Amino acid sequence: MAHEALGYPQRETLSRWEREQARLKTSVIDWDTEAWQRDSDFAGLHRVGGVDISFIKGDDVRACASLVVLSYPELEVLFEECRMVNLTAPYVSGFLAFREVPFLVDAIQRLQKKDHSLMPQVLLVDGNGILHHRGFGVACHIGILTNLPCIGVAKKLLQVDGLKNNDLHKEKIQQLKLGGDTFPLVADSGTILGMALKSHNKSTKPLYVSVGHKVSLGTAIRLIQACCRYRIPEPIRQADIRSREYIRRTLERAITQESRQERDHEGMRKKQSPTLSLARSLEESTGEERPENPSPGLHS
Repeated sequence: MAHEALGYPQRETLSRWEREQARLKTSVIDWDTEAWQRDSDFAGLHRVGGVDISFIKGDDVRACASLVVLSYPELEVLFEECRMVNLTAPYVSGFLAFREVPFLVDAIQRLQKKDHSLMPQVLLVDGNGILHHRGFGVACHIGILTNLPCIGVAKKLLQVDGLKNNDLHKEKIQQLKLGGDTFPLVADSGTILGMALKSHNKSTKPLYVSVGHKVSLGTAIRLIQACCRYRIPEPIRQADIRSREYIRRTLERAITQESRQERDHEGMRKKQSPTLSLARSLEESTGEERPENPSPGLHS
């Protein structure tokens, strides 16, 4: 997709994105479709995926797309892939999927071709599902395109359809005492768009969990709670950690390569001027000034 140099998209682009969201939204399934989802202990669930995109500070084009797959219930990493990508779309509130989803879907498809036995049975997404301006967030988008059960997990409240981070909302957060405590996110329309979840006993800020695809909200809450060693569910946390580490290593390699190229360039420059280099070396070693007409011996 070609966009306006990552500037704000033209109206035609936004209209096309809205139509695409509306078309895909009709396929969203907001109930449990897998046998493991209906089991109280999630018997039959063995692999939970997490995706994330991390950015280079000060760079709105280059980023790292990360996919990890963890064992369940052990939550140990079975697979990881991190790749640097060049984003082609700008960030526009409500249209995050068009900026990030293509790279995450590509990662999932590569894994499917490489080793289908490692494919996640459910995917946790750093973002929203039906808790969205038009009821179709990034978790829904990925779910539809991959046909995987997906859950949206956001760290901040998206203030849509009457949801506000006001004093009443903050008071409800204060009433969440233990890990697993929740309260519903009820829109002005009366629809429950998601749940605020205290994911860990020591967490002071809730997570905002919403359905992405092929899972019920109740199951989503139970699974997110089961995947939290800390505030952020482990699949998303590991995807974030590993993508940031990959960026760090990539930048270090780039700096090292640049330094090596500079040294090589300097070496070539000295090789091209052997008389000058040798004369300068003699001058530095003896402290004597270089004669205007070097003796023939210097050319040997």
